[in-house]
Amino acid sequence: MSELRPAETPTDDLAEDGADRHVNRWRDHWIDIDFDDEIEAITVRIGTIAKFFDDARAAAASEVGLADFEYKTLHMLMIRDTPGHASPTALAKDLDISPAGMTGRLDSMEKAGWLRRTASVEDRRKISVEATKAGIEIWRRAMDLRGEAETRLLEGLSPERRTDLAELLKQVTLRIESH
Repeated sequence: MSELRPAETPTDDLAEDGADRHVNRWRDHWIDIDFDDEIEAITVRIGTIAKFFDDARAAAASEVGLADFEYKTLHMLMIRDTPGHASPTALAKDLDISPAGMTGRLDSMEKAGWLRRTASVEDRRKISVEATKAGIEIWRRAMDLRGEAETRLLEGLSPERRTDLAELLKQVTLRIESH
């Protein structure tokens, strides 16, 4: 599991991180293109944070006995407007995988007992995917572990700084979503 212990959490805002070292190493190599130290440092830090969250998710999945793709599939199934229910086509689209890839995932996950496929109530020609009790339980255990890692990472910030960070990230996200 992605561990952050208090001794590993620098409290000095002036401490050098990997993004600082990256910028210092590359700044003078890019003399023929525009190189903004601050933008470069931000993108490197966001990449580092994204990797932490990916690793924490994968570790949580592994700790409860799920492959990362199984966790992602259960997660996408559970966070819908209709939690625990979806069509295979909708899941494949949300997970950005092919229909054949989705069929393979569903086959193995149904065999493991984490979901079941049934004929759709609205149209018996269509298939509906439903999380089983066992699937929901294992997903919740992984979510608890994932949440603990996320909390450990961000609890080093004061509530005010978390609020500020949330607002800054929202501004960036809205910019992405507007395009």
